[in-house]
Amino acid sequence: MTLKIRTHLRLARILLLALCCASATLHAQQPAPPDQLRTLSRDELDVVKVITRQEDAWNKGNLDAFASAYKNSPDILFVGTRISKGFAEMLAEYKRDYPNKDAMGTLSFSDPEPRILDEHYAVLVGRYKLERNKKNGGNADGAFSMVLEKTKEGWKIILDHTT
Repeated sequence: MTLKIRTHLRLARILLLALCCASATLHAQQPAPPDQLRTLSRDELDVVKVITRQEDAWNKGNLDAFASAYKNSPDILFVGTRISKGFAEMLAEYKRDYPNKDAMGTLSFSDPEPRILDEHYAVLVGRYKLERNKKNGGNADGAFSMVLEKTKEGWKIILDHTT
């Protein structure tokens, strides 16, 4: 088997495991009582910082900075109302769907739950809320699950499933 095929098979197994973990976590998710909160590891904090920076960039109207959280690769996946593959397609769709600051509205993330799978991959699940006026599409909210890869540039999103 070639190295490229083995790499894709390994990534597919990791993505399947991550999606199963994310689904189970979201279904069972209830706020932990304050005495049961745990301290996050450095990697878990770094994973959460990815969406913190995205939230900040989005709310400044900067789609390019928002998209920098994703690995710039033709292999990344974005699953929403449709499945998009590749960084360029994902960014083009964001720019088409959110052409200006009014259309973007105000984004907030909540209830982030990072899970480190190994030294190269992590899963992050949570909730999002998008507030904007009816003229620009109205409010939206839901859940997300992401698979991130640790790269030389830090943690980067390689799969984003937003409902």
